[in-house]
Amino acid sequence: MVTALTLSGSIRRGSQNMRLQAHMDKKLEAAGVSVTSINLSDFAMPIFNEDIEAEHTPESAVQLSALWRAHDIVFIASPEYNGGLTPLLVNTITWLSRQKPSPFRHAVFGIGGVSSGKYGTIWGLSHLRESLTKVGALVVPTLLGIGPSETAFDANGDFTEPSITRKVDQMIEELTHFSRG
Repeated sequence: MVTALTLSGSIRRGSQNMRLQAHMDKKLEAAGVSVTSINLSDFAMPIFNEDIEAEHTPESAVQLSALWRAHDIVFIASPEYNGGLTPLLVNTITWLSRQKPSPFRHAVFGIGGVSSGKYGTIWGLSHLRESLTKVGALVVPTLLGIGPSETAFDANGDFTEPSITRKVDQMIEELTHFSRG
């Protein structure tokens, strides 16, 4: 069975990106994928510093790296901070990029984000795609940039725009097609 790991680059209460993560969980499960949904707040890591790394790699980085390697698909929902990634996601990717074997070379990655603006995190997702690609990840072509967040979801957590629903379905198809599971 194909397996997926989902996470959000935002851990604040009421995060729209956690809503996107939950929506993708449902869609992946409906496609027959076994989903593990995680919260990055459960994997506390200090700000990356080579001095810290030389003394001791945080156990949470080792655990999270093993989780990424154990799944065929990784979906990351992330908001955009000043046109880039959240500090949490930058730090997570940095710590994981130092792990051996690489946690980025087995799974196929999907990325998406929700923001209050109409461009729906497109700049931040471009940065995320570039960062993941540079560490060896295969990222599917479809990008889920969703905004404005105030009108994106209905009461059931589904998207109000048919075009977003089509893009989600396209991403699910790409993730399951390109996965190694």
